[in-house]
Amino acid sequence: MAKPQRRPEYREVTYDAKRWDLLRRLRKKATQLMEALEKNHLESIVHGSIARGDVTARSDIDIFLPYQPSSFSVETVLENADIKVNRRRVVQATPTYAMKAYVELDESTGVSFPLMTMRKVEREFYKFGGEATLESLRKDLRVIGVDKRLMAIMPTDEGHRESTIIGQEDHVAKLLEISAETVLDRVHALLRRDRIGRTGVFINMELAEDETFEMVLQRLADQNPAVRRRLTALH
Repeated sequence: MAKPQRRPEYREVTYDAKRWDLLRRLRKKATQLMEALEKNHLESIVHGSIARGDVTARSDIDIFLPYQPSSFSVETVLENADIKVNRRRVVQATPTYAMKAYVELDESTGVSFPLMTMRKVEREFYKFGGEATLESLRKDLRVIGVDKRLMAIMPTDEGHRESTIIGQEDHVAKLLEISAETVLDRVHALLRRDRIGRTGVFINMELAEDETFEMVLQRLADQNPAVRRRLTALH
């Protein structure tokens, strides 16, 4: 796992032809998926290294719909576009975080969306890591974001410039146009993970073929007071 870095200096990273080619291929796949959603009035973003540009062979294509569409509409779009679904899961990181639907298309590609109203800090999580719209991909734009090492990735013509955000949280919040609370929350979470290791999530459940996300959410809310409280907390 990538570990948080504390070195204070900037580091210039130059991409070779292989890395530029990988970025183009991953962005092309993300664009095709996002265009299928857009044609059916479902706006989405891609977040993480594909938005920032610092991709590696382990990079995933994470498409996120930042509102609460019906799962039927999302799955119908994928079916009509002949996009095969590998499996479907509901995930809730902690009792205070919104439960999300994850539609996994293959080992490195997925579409997700919230099943509950997200708090501001949860929505800004995607901006923290870097998020790109379909328009940004079409224009070949890369965005600033922070990776799991807590390094700010700032795109350059040759690749990117990076530096630690530890001790620079307020500056990074202004740079990303998000709240300092979000930056501090992510720094705390990633430093804690580095210190004690990755912990389990509150809920991670795979759906049966005949279940919908909404059915599973309702069942979990009926059975689990913590889920029920979170479902109604921001209404």
